[in-house]
Amino acid sequence: MSGDQFDDEFEGHPGKSRSPMAQRFRGFLPVVVDVETGGFNCATDALLEIAAVPIGMDEQGLLYSQETLFFRVEPFAGANIEQAALEFTGIKLDHPLRMAVSEAHALGEIFRSVRKAVKSNGCKRAVLVGHNSSFDLGFLNAAIARCDIKRNPFHPFSSFDTATLGGLAYGQTVLAKACQAAGVDFDGREAHSARYDTEKTAELFCGIVNRWKEMGGWEEFEEL
Repeated sequence: MSGDQFDDEFEGHPGKSRSPMAQRFRGFLPVVVDVETGGFNCATDALLEIAAVPIGMDEQGLLYSQETLFFRVEPFAGANIEQAALEFTGIKLDHPLRMAVSEAHALGEIFRSVRKAVKSNGCKRAVLVGHNSSFDLGFLNAAIARCDIKRNPFHPFSSFDTATLGGLAYGQTVLAKACQAAGVDFDGREAHSARYDTEKTAELFCGIVNRWKEMGGWEEFEEL
């Protein structure tokens, strides 16, 4: 199925009422996701951390971050883990306080919360927001396949990339530099944690979309 065919099937009946959030993103709820991994190959390398932040919309139509969902993840059986990746992220797999859970448990809990957020925002499906989002979406989809999860709330191939948006809005594609340009505090010592990077990516995404709105970038939406 092509992307257009998938979206056409998803679009549903044109007369159905939709919330302002659903109107803004064609029925999709943005959910910011970041993963930390054992390498760059989503088919072979371990998923080690995952965090997600659903995005909300206030009465003025401005976006904001909702509650952060975060899990440290046990490497799947036979997973490859590069030492260079551990040194880059600072993850210590044998740390007694790591308290990692299985991929199935982490995704199950995150997907349950995401489905609830999708419903409460009047949307039909989530769309992943990430910094270099194809990387995060690739690892997410690989874990979904390994765990044989049938109820995936995310669009399987579309995403919003804050590296692209940061380049457009501020001329910066590196997360730390884009945040700095956007006036978002960023502590390099906290970077490369899925929780921290997800929360900062969410701030950056909301800031860019809200700035576009304040500049008159789209019409006001009303409850139908």
